[in-house]
Amino acid sequence: MTMQSAAPRAKRILMIGAPGAGKGTQAQLIAQQFGITHIASGDLLRRNIAEGTTIGRTVEQLVNKGELVPDAIIMDMLRKPVLAANAAGGYVLDGFPRTVEQAEAAYRTAGNLGVGVQIAVHLDVPEDELIRRMLARARGADDTVDVIKHRIKVYEEKTRPLLEYYQQRELLIQVNGARPVGEVTWSIVVQLQRAFKQRPAAARTATAPDRAVA
Repeated sequence: MTMQSAAPRAKRILMIGAPGAGKGTQAQLIAQQFGITHIASGDLLRRNIAEGTTIGRTVEQLVNKGELVPDAIIMDMLRKPVLAANAAGGYVLDGFPRTVEQAEAAYRTAGNLGVGVQIAVHLDVPEDELIRRMLARARGADDTVDVIKHRIKVYEEKTRPLLEYYQQRELLIQVNGARPVGEVTWSIVVQLQRAFKQRPAAARTATAPDRAVA
């Protein structure tokens, strides 16, 4: 039985992790487990680039260099998918927010709409494993060691501070993402089941991360 069948209240989960940590894979598996929608900002951006939309033309060079896309563009792109997913039972959001500033803006907007993140899941993977994974799945000439290291550096500087942010405002789950895919999924599912069972309908404002099975 999935959590979605056991508890129909919408579930809103955020995946956090460096490039190559496995956010997309785990987000898909977790979405299937709970019967909710996987929303990947990176996939949406790539679709816009491939289709040559206004957004795609605006962000293509930034994406290729591993830089962050402006907040307003991402939030505008995500608004409709997030609202639709929440109405259908919830979402697993992958790829946004990537900075504390983005999280604060999203918190204000999504909170007013009743679709804000409830639980954040952090996939922790060592840098050497991140580089190995990203080289193995390289999509093109831009996926060099230097570009990959730059993307990881951007993550460390801009995105890692989100961990403290969500630890203070939401429930933060820490998971060792260097393990086999199935083990990582199991750890996430067990902790989410426990968290949603304990978590009241109203958002918790401060809680410590659960490291018991991470």
